[in-house]
Amino acid sequence: MSFRRSRALAVAIVTFATFTDLVAYSICVPVLPDLALRLGASPTMIGVLFGSFGVTLLAVSVPMGAVSDAVGRKGPLIAGTLGLAAATALFALSTTLPWLFAARLFQGVADGVTWVVGFALIADLYGPEERGRVMGYVMSGTSVGIMLGPSIGGWLYESGGIRTPFVFVSAMAVACAAGFLAVDEPDHPEHASPPSIVSVLQVGDVARCASFVVLAAMTVAMFEPVLPLFFAKSLGLSPTRVGLLFGSGAVASTVMPIVYGPLVPRWGARRMTIIGLILTASGLPLIGLAQGFRSALALILVEWTASAMIFTPSLAYMAEVTSFAEAAAYGIGYGVYNAAWAVGLLVGPTVGGFLFERLGFARLTLTWAPFVIAMTVWLAIVHRRASAPAAV
Repeated sequence: MSFRRSRALAVAIVTFATFTDLVAYSICVPVLPDLALRLGASPTMIGVLFGSFGVTLLAVSVPMGAVSDAVGRKGPLIAGTLGLAAATALFALSTTLPWLFAARLFQGVADGVTWVVGFALIADLYGPEERGRVMGYVMSGTSVGIMLGPSIGGWLYESGGIRTPFVFVSAMAVACAAGFLAVDEPDHPEHASPPSIVSVLQVGDVARCASFVVLAAMTVAMFEPVLPLFFAKSLGLSPTRVGLLFGSGAVASTVMPIVYGPLVPRWGARRMTIIGLILTASGLPLIGLAQGFRSALALILVEWTASAMIFTPSLAYMAEVTSFAEAAAYGIGYGVYNAAWAVGLLVGPTVGGFLFERLGFARLTLTWAPFVIAMTVWLAIVHRRASAPAAV
């Protein structure tokens, strides 16, 4: 197999694996609460069950990235996708709440391995001029999983029973593992020994990139539960119309990475990440001006188009700031990226719910948007000052 075809196969399998992971994650939205209720869970317990995913995701991301730097990408990716298959099958087989929690925790572990090592493999295979474009393809493909996951889960649930969606996704994960068996990973340079986790974390650019990711993840996670409340209570939109709004936003999230990816080499990954954060924060207060479905739709499309400028460039940005050790630090770098994302997902909804309850939607956006912009500008200035001596 030629090198070009081998790289294309790797991208296709990584995309399919992350797509499968997002389908596995998102089918839980319509199915898991019902399954948990059948097993005697309270609403509070269901919330804890959903949140437990982030705990193991946060715990394993950086260590598994370091392991992949030391032993290669192929083995961890096969193990991660087989782990996802096992965790998803465990959902189908669970007859008690402890087993359901075990499945959810194990799902978080598998997610951490698949995303961290998958993007590290992409960084291994593609240089700076191509990474943004290729990662844009991966992000577009995986975004389809967010759109289709709940629908697939709901349809399989209604047609085959509550456990059928989990069996289906488990089979998809096994297919991913088989696909990774056919992938040829590149050899690491002989002189490139894996750096320690601590040494990578001490690099200022790595910390700045992770900080941008935390801000982005907190913002997205904060408004996902708050926006439906605003649309329903303030605009009087039905659940169907609220679903259409989010579906339209998901379409923008699927299309725009393909647009932004090729721009990364020209505009710069760090610059695009900063612009994306500022535009996303600036658009939040505008959503509060929506007067009905049409204006809300237009503003949602603008907001999701802006937020897509954060994610693909920031993935390329993490590869840039860990390239000092060549391929020997990409795993740790994407482990840090995934951990930063998990922190945002864990903190964002709690902060958003607290502020929404006390401030309302309009004042929440007018409080959070300036904070994000100020933090983004400050981090950009810190980067410039830190880089100035090296440029002299």
